[in-house]
Amino acid sequence: MRLSLAVTVAMAAAAVAGAVVPARAQHTGHLGTVTFANSCGASVQPALARGVALLHSFEFGAAIDAFGDVAAADPSCGIAVWGIALSQWGNPFSPAPRAAPQLSTGRDTVQRAKATGARTPRERAYIDAVSSLYDRFDTLDQHTRMVAYRDAMARLVDAYPDDTEAKAFYGAALAAAADPTDKSYADQLKAGAMLEVLWAKQPDHPGLAHYIIHAYDVPALAPKAVEAARRYATIAPDAPHALHMPSHTFTRLGYWQDSIDTNILSAASAKRGGNVNEALHASDYEIYAYLQTGQDAKARAILEDAPRIAASQNRTAGAAPPAAADYALAAIPARYALERGVWAEAAQLEVRPTGTAYAEALTWFARGLGGARAGGTAEAKDASRELQLRIDALNKSGDKYWAEQVAIQGLAVSAWLALADGRSDAALQTMSEAADREDATEKSAISPGPIAPGRELLAEMLMQLKRPSDALLEFRKTMAKEPNRFRALAGAAEAAEQSGDASSAGEYRRHLAEICRNGDTPGRPALQKARSSSR
Repeated sequence: MRLSLAVTVAMAAAAVAGAVVPARAQHTGHLGTVTFANSCGASVQPALARGVALLHSFEFGAAIDAFGDVAAADPSCGIAVWGIALSQWGNPFSPAPRAAPQLSTGRDTVQRAKATGARTPRERAYIDAVSSLYDRFDTLDQHTRMVAYRDAMARLVDAYPDDTEAKAFYGAALAAAADPTDKSYADQLKAGAMLEVLWAKQPDHPGLAHYIIHAYDVPALAPKAVEAARRYATIAPDAPHALHMPSHTFTRLGYWQDSIDTNILSAASAKRGGNVNEALHASDYEIYAYLQTGQDAKARAILEDAPRIAASQNRTAGAAPPAAADYALAAIPARYALERGVWAEAAQLEVRPTGTAYAEALTWFARGLGGARAGGTAEAKDASRELQLRIDALNKSGDKYWAEQVAIQGLAVSAWLALADGRSDAALQTMSEAADREDATEKSAISPGPIAPGRELLAEMLMQLKRPSDALLEFRKTMAKEPNRFRALAGAAEAAEQSGDASSAGEYRRHLAEICRNGDTPGRPALQKARSSSR
């Protein structure tokens, strides 16, 4: 049973030199325990405590409200306006460029924080650091500004080495600004190591557990985040994002039922609070897990519920930005068709215009892949052209990350079109390039995984070309990066069987049957075969 935790703001005289030190204040909501030294009035401490705790769990709308209450009650509390500015930035792990109105609002808030002032050099350093995210946004690209914020937080940590909050925010910034093509994961490891030391001393701190999960949200590092994933939802159960976030680790490791369980809680909490974007984000992770476990009927229920969630008029701001809702609404039907291998269905998916180019690209990718594999090459060529339009738009907007992700999708569609045209050498070359480019980067936190992993698609192509031994190698590479995927396991079993390796085929099928122990009956043909061979 979870004990009620206090969210605490302590006024530390050593950290706030010369400031009047109010009494210790407490907040009893289930958001974790936070200690944040500041010079604001004693009466505003509970609201400030709540704001910092909400900020650590990316409940940005509620955090802005809490900090706003502080600023209204204590007009001299500049650190409260800092909290509003950092909350307005939104999820630091979202790579999508912030829109100009959002940046303009944030910059105005920073100016207000500076005008309000701060009574200590430390508080002024926090305000100066957050200004880095918004300064010269019209001339400096987003990643450069994120690096500037990261470096400003590093200087704050150097100046105030006993400030846990500074280290927590720095750890998040370090992981968020990491280069997704750096496979040494130097910044993520540095962030994680620092956060783990702090978390051992403050096990109920929500930000430390949260940022550890983010720091290790890549396949190679995910095992290091298991303890944080198991604990975070119990630290801050009043935060919908805290209920969802463990599934990032569970997905990376193929712990599907754990992911389902935590996303059920998250989506329900988000719906109750009117957090539409977070509810849809959790639903995307949930349907992904259902599909890997052969629970297609439950996956369909998610598919049917998503539009109803999106139609809700009761909306609050949380960890998931509006683009995450656009992404989920496109990803959910695409996953439902492609994971089940229903190519004709995928080819007929309806494109939902949103203005979020990489979300629209998901549907065009599914349509293109489905068309090419179902014999509808004209439709697939149309999808390929639409993908290129979105690549061009993303490049024009400076969104290099998503431009590359959509380019990989475009290559995959082109590869399967080439195969449909009988150009097998060109098909394999193009699909290999797509898989290599996908391996060279990392998925965004907005997604549980690729709509269809490039290396898995390469393996399936090799199977169609009657090269099961080569296909088996690619399926194994897929499973090393995306463990316990249904299509990879089923494909590996077929490839092993056709290669004459009956032992491996049986092992893969037994593993698939175990993963799908809650799957539909009779289930997909591959699952039926796995169950038969496991008896």
